[in-house]
Amino acid sequence: MDFALSDAQEQIRQEVAALACRFDAEYWLGKDDRHEYPHEFVEAFAKAGWLGLMIPEEFGGAGLGITEAAIVLHEICLSGAGTSGASPIHFYMFPPTPLIKVGSQAMKERYLPHICTGEIVMAFGVTEPNAGTDTSRIETRAERRGDTWVVNGHKVWTTNAQNANKILLLARTTPREETPDKPLKGMTLFFADLDRSAITVRTISKLGRAAVDSNELFIENLVVSNDDVVGTVGNGFYHLIDSLNPERIVIAMEAVGIGRAALARATQYAKERIVFDRPIGKNQAIAHPLAHALAELDAAELLCLKAAWLFDQGHPCGREANAAKVIAAEAGFNACDAAVQTLGGYGYAKEFHVERLWREVRLYKIAPVSQQMALNYLAEHVLELPKSY
Repeated sequence: MDFALSDAQEQIRQEVAALACRFDAEYWLGKDDRHEYPHEFVEAFAKAGWLGLMIPEEFGGAGLGITEAAIVLHEICLSGAGTSGASPIHFYMFPPTPLIKVGSQAMKERYLPHICTGEIVMAFGVTEPNAGTDTSRIETRAERRGDTWVVNGHKVWTTNAQNANKILLLARTTPREETPDKPLKGMTLFFADLDRSAITVRTISKLGRAAVDSNELFIENLVVSNDDVVGTVGNGFYHLIDSLNPERIVIAMEAVGIGRAALARATQYAKERIVFDRPIGKNQAIAHPLAHALAELDAAELLCLKAAWLFDQGHPCGREANAAKVIAAEAGFNACDAAVQTLGGYGYAKEFHVERLWREVRLYKIAPVSQQMALNYLAEHVLELPKSY
């Protein structure tokens, strides 16, 4: 198994790095302070053709794999963009996955080309306040009425809803009690218009990633065409499952990239900061945490690349994807924490840029799945321990 990048992958890495670095730390500090969506950044990536990276060529995309997606998102994060830059591009790669895999031909022709160009901005509506990790207990309902469905419910932590014009929405179409032996059955995916007359969007004020909104949605009589059912009625959760492992891989690579960006700033500071007539990087109390962060990031990146390679080769990768997510989330956070500590009081100051990376990387211990749920997978499916829930 060779983890060296191919010539084509190395070219992708270089081109994305050059494009992402056009948007410097001051740009991202401004977006964070103003809680402002990075439209210019997304438009630049759309113009360069990166939004359709994983969409098949027949619909205007590049038709590339998870390894290439991981490279792109890692380089965005490595540039210092953090989750503020990674999340908008991420949302052009993973929410469309069910459309690509199980959408009708008409649906693909109608929507995928416009996702590639950035004309369609997507939100993702799955999580609910009373369900949390137990998706089988979502309460949002969709009722069939002729050729349409009427949706009512409540979603939370819905990214991009302030700017989105479409939403990939999971709703119950069969009550859970009617399929007690299969609680995850009876949910359906819809690719719906984000109709503001039927959906009230309320912003959630949060710790980090202020440039990209998170929201609560209150859905009242949202009408969705039957043509906008993604896949088959009742199997929406299973359609989502197909995108879980690859998303964990690229999320892990994002965490590695953020950690490396913070590490680079801290290392430079440790070389230049003079205390007691010597650079602080001469002190092992400064040097060792940074060196340990480097080792953790290197190990996490190798695991991510292994998981991506397995997925792209069509091999099972649940073990590697979940392990990569756990290890990379820890490594990325530890690197950012070491960076803040290295800068001391200046690490707490926004103008030195590491505090934003620290705030943003913390998300990866929670989303898109918590560390505990990833460990549950490894305990049950790899170590074959009894299921804990």
